[in-house]
Amino acid sequence: MPFKRLLSELVDRVPGASGAILADWEGEAVEQSGQMDDYELKVIGAHKGVILSNLRNVVCRLGGDEPEEIIVTTAEMQTLVLPITLEYFLVMTLRKETPLGLARFEARRCAALLRAEIA
Repeated sequence: MPFKRLLSELVDRVPGASGAILADWEGEAVEQSGQMDDYELKVIGAHKGVILSNLRNVVCRLGGDEPEEIIVTTAEMQTLVLPITLEYFLVMTLRKETPLGLARFEARRCAALLRAEIA
């Protein structure tokens, strides 16, 4: 499966992207790519998996649909979280000044390609 290639292309297509990771429902890394430390990217992926899981639980209790995208912004970075399936999700880390519209477009494109590979 070309997970590494898809993640590398995602990071390359978004100026200011520092990393992308495909993780499973437990937050374990399946594959990752980027300029940041592998361990740090894995930790970010695991933490964002917890946020996604908690949000899914809340939305389910309220009778809503599956979250399509989560954006977390801090003083130094932005992070996009996109569910791929119920078992997998994509996390992309960005510098704070990265154009969010482009990042969201490319992340959605990558998520669709990952979904096709996983299915």
